[in-house]
Amino acid sequence: MSTGSGADRRTAAEGAPDGARGGDPADAYVAALAASLHGPARHKARLLAELRDGLDDAVAEHTGEGLSHADATARALRDIGTPDVLIPVYQHELTIAQARHTARAAAVTAPFTAACWLLTHTAEHGGAGSPYGAALLLAVHLVAVATVAAVLTAASLAATGRLARRLPTPPRLPLAVAWTGTAASVAMALTTLLLLVLALLGRDWPLAVGAGGLAAASHALVASSARACRRCVRLVTG
Repeated sequence: MSTGSGADRRTAAEGAPDGARGGDPADAYVAALAASLHGPARHKARLLAELRDGLDDAVAEHTGEGLSHADATARALRDIGTPDVLIPVYQHELTIAQARHTARAAAVTAPFTAACWLLTHTAEHGGAGSPYGAALLLAVHLVAVATVAAVLTAASLAATGRLARRLPTPPRLPLAVAWTGTAASVAMALTTLLLLVLALLGRDWPLAVGAGGLAAASHALVASSARACRRCVRLVTG
């Protein structure tokens, strides 16, 4: 039987001398697993905390059967398997979580990119044949690309959410989300550059500069998340 809650055991461990904790094979096991996994930090921390609690429960059960703490720990680790056994399972779950994070980032920031264009479009600066008009027209197409990409990635939220509990997640979905998010981030980056060009060509340059800054922030958020998603996919597919 367990001798206390996971929180109580962690508190006791934190209060133990460094020498008592430093050589704990369970800590080394979790640390090895943590070093090999990549994904959203909060989701990863939750998985590792659940694993550590499970190990603590198993050790407590085995010590209750009369084993020493060292033997109980060794048996618990032997029962759960080597880190190589758990890494593919945990990494797959983290990859799905990262895909959802990327999809959410693209879905949230795309409206801001569209708002940037709308803010700039409110000013009248020359006709369609002018440099300003040409840049504005190109910005329209880039915003459309970012919006379509965001809609596609947002659709994956349903496929990896509650629906995923009943249906298997398509194996290529995280990769599709990663590259669609990348396309959205590239479109946002180019939109940022065009808005800065519009700031140079137009009279309402403070408005264009502000819109460009907002587009740049959107690009940074989506690009970093998409890059992390591609890394997770590489770890899963090998």
